[in-house]
Amino acid sequence: MKNISIVLNAILFVAVAALFFIVLSDGSESDDGADQSKKEKVQDYPIAYVNTDSLLMNYEYAQFLNEELLRKEESSRADFNERAKVFQDDMRAFQRKVQNNAFLSLERAQKEERRLREKEQELQDLNNQLSNDLMKQQNQMNRELRDTITAFLKEYTKEQPFKLVLSNTMGDNILFAHEALNITDEVVAILNERYKGTQEEE
Repeated sequence: MKNISIVLNAILFVAVAALFFIVLSDGSESDDGADQSKKEKVQDYPIAYVNTDSLLMNYEYAQFLNEELLRKEESSRADFNERAKVFQDDMRAFQRKVQNNAFLSLERAQKEERRLREKEQELQDLNNQLSNDLMKQQNQMNRELRDTITAFLKEYTKEQPFKLVLSNTMGDNILFAHEALNITDEVVAILNERYKGTQEEE
């Protein structure tokens, strides 16, 4: 009877050890399988996104266009400020003459006042024109960049599995996405390489 009890205990110990080993090995395999499945789902999913802020900050052609626009704006503003300074000097001279009764007649004073008002209106019109021109140039630059990036992505997605590429600006459009779906760095690197190629050709 004692021998039977020892044998039963030994069989029970072996069974428990085997069950323990099976449970542990199944758990680790299932975890690995789950991780692999997650990776495959992310890699095989035909959607990616580009962080537009990062793209525009690091794309050398976008930097070049932005610097060009800033140069034009500075040049326009410098010209406008010079004209505004001349107008302000004329206004101060007119006020001094009025205070000192330096005009020979009321008619001469009114004529000078009309001239200065016309000059002021010209400056306002010039300021509006400069603002509109800069806005048009900004819109044109944005269109040019968008067309360049869109044309590139059409070509890029022929070799990549993506069927949809989203734009994400400051996290506005995409609240959460797996980092594997972020193709910004790769897109910037290729675009910069192409831009450098065009610069070397010139």
